[in-house]
Amino acid sequence: MVREQTSYSRLAHITKIINTKSNLQEVLMHVTKAISEEIVQCDAVGIYLPQEDGTFRGVAGKPQTFDGMAIDTVVIDPKENKLAKELIELRKTIYIPEVSKDDRPDPKLIKAFQVKSLLALPITFEQEVFGLIFLHNHGVSMSLTGLEIKSVEAYVNMAAVAIQNAKYLKLKEDLLLEKQLMLGMSRDLTKCSSMEECIDICFSYLKRILDNNTIIAAFLLDSTDKKVPSFIINKGTGTDYIRMEQSFKEIIQDVIRTKNTIYVPDVHKDERIDCKDCRNFNIKSLLAFPFVSLGEVLGVIIVAVQEENNFKYCDCLIQFAQSIVDWTAPVFSNLKYVGRLERMVEERTRELAVANEKVVSVIEGITGGFFAVDRDWKITYVNQHQVLPNNKTAKDVLGKSLWEVFPERINTVMYKELHRAMSGRIAVQFEILSAYGEHWYDISAYPYEDGICCLLKNITEKKRYENEFKRLSSLDLIGQMAAGISHEIRNPMATVRGFLQLLKMDNDFGRHDHYLEIMIEELDRANSIITEFLSIGNTKTSDMKMMDLNTIIFDMTPLMKVDAVTQNKMIEVETEEVPELLLNHNEIRQLIMNIYRNGLEAMEEGKTLWVRTYKEKDSVVLAIQDQGMGISSEVMEKLGTPFFTTKDNGTGLGLGICYAIAARHNAKIEIETGKEGTTFFIKFQMVQRHDGSGHNSE
Repeated sequence: MVREQTSYSRLAHITKIINTKSNLQEVLMHVTKAISEEIVQCDAVGIYLPQEDGTFRGVAGKPQTFDGMAIDTVVIDPKENKLAKELIELRKTIYIPEVSKDDRPDPKLIKAFQVKSLLALPITFEQEVFGLIFLHNHGVSMSLTGLEIKSVEAYVNMAAVAIQNAKYLKLKEDLLLEKQLMLGMSRDLTKCSSMEECIDICFSYLKRILDNNTIIAAFLLDSTDKKVPSFIINKGTGTDYIRMEQSFKEIIQDVIRTKNTIYVPDVHKDERIDCKDCRNFNIKSLLAFPFVSLGEVLGVIIVAVQEENNFKYCDCLIQFAQSIVDWTAPVFSNLKYVGRLERMVEERTRELAVANEKVVSVIEGITGGFFAVDRDWKITYVNQHQVLPNNKTAKDVLGKSLWEVFPERINTVMYKELHRAMSGRIAVQFEILSAYGEHWYDISAYPYEDGICCLLKNITEKKRYENEFKRLSSLDLIGQMAAGISHEIRNPMATVRGFLQLLKMDNDFGRHDHYLEIMIEELDRANSIITEFLSIGNTKTSDMKMMDLNTIIFDMTPLMKVDAVTQNKMIEVETEEVPELLLNHNEIRQLIMNIYRNGLEAMEEGKTLWVRTYKEKDSVVLAIQDQGMGISSEVMEKLGTPFFTTKDNGTGLGLGICYAIAARHNAKIEIETGKEGTTFFIKFQMVQRHDGSGHNSE
């Protein structure tokens, strides 16, 4: 009765230990101690747990060493040990009173421990073998009773519970670690921005669960040819990955074909692998994982274990590694697709950029101004040739209202025509004078989807040529008229003048002398106008000689100064040395006189008029500058037109004569005017002479 109570007490104590202790080694030591105390005749108790290679190694015993041999150094191989094999297969207790009469125990162990009798028990739970327990003595037999064997079996069952609990706890911990690892990996994968970064994360987590010293490489399928593996990404320790790809070619193809993981424990025993290269790479075993997303094989992940690593992979670890690869594949696939889209977008963007550059190049190449506005009149584009007010740049006006930039154009022709183009969605064309009266522009406005665009062409020269053509046409017409009617008019005028003189000599008309004098003066005035007509129409260049322009000016200087002094004004003459020109003395004198007298009349008292000569490139320039109020744009347009004058008693032929004289001397007249005065530039082309050597000289 006392013995039974002691057994129950031991069982209760072990149960308490199982429920409170998490260390399996400590629990198993209590079990071995309880068994040895239960059976007094027992010299040794040993518990052996299964290893990955199928053998059983000692983990707990009493004593821990026996005849100098530690319990954890003892390994039992069921393939060689018949007793162990039978225990595993039958899952029943085996008692051998005399081991000398039984061939099942391992003779080496029997001899080493001088075993006489032996009790062997499998540690099982729900038909699963968790380990083996052996009891033996040396020198004498144990002579166990059935009750003692039953007691030992009870302790063995407690060991099974402890191992099962430890196994469940380990599994729970592993699952928790796996879950945390996968959560961390999922978080890292969401931050990936490239395929290489995605593969890097996969490799990092594979190394964490497998072995940091393994070689890992990714062999990815070429997207253009799914049947041919293409080595794209590699990571590892400097191995020749191209050769590795060739060595594992058949393995890679099998994984792609079957979409299953392949584990090769010994690469030297697999005919699909080039063992020579494996020896060069010092590779011992191999894992090949299919890299699959939505049923599509993206490639193969290879994990190669080198010889110095004794690590062997169990099924659960391989499955966990495959889970890491499986989690990576969809992210990689998405990044691959996004990368392809990004490349397409980049390529399309480049094409659009090139097309846009061509369009911009064409627009910027237009010598005229160009600008575009949206339907709200906001400026959206301005080319480099568009003239902007107040030295503004395109950057200053983009996004601003056109009428804010050009407020002076509101309610003008430009304002009305552009509004007509915008509202009517029609093309319009019109001409305007610049706000400062310096240039004429031809504007063409075209509607487009978002607004209108305008092309401005500077037609100042065209306008100048048109005005010149009109003036020359008038001069030609006047010349023809003058040539045709001058003699017809002069003859009767001479007759009338002669009779008026006779009447003036008659005393009977003495009281009418005043009127007769006026009539004679008016006839003389009419005759002078006819003479000027003839001068304008004259196109001959006779009586021209090579002479110095300065000489003519020096001859006229006293006369010019007298005219200035009588008007309380001043004249300054500044001349430079200039080459001789082919000139008609009287005509040039008349040209200078007409222009300088106009200048004097335009100035107020106390002002100064300058007459200058100088050389400019291939021209000799005569410049006459006054300090008047300037010429308005309306008057500028009509200058030189016959009969146009701003003077009360003017004929409107003075400047016309000047233009005609300039034309006969192959010269041109240019005018600059402003609030500070007006300058007439008469530019004479220099005469080219032949020096006899075949060369031209001035």
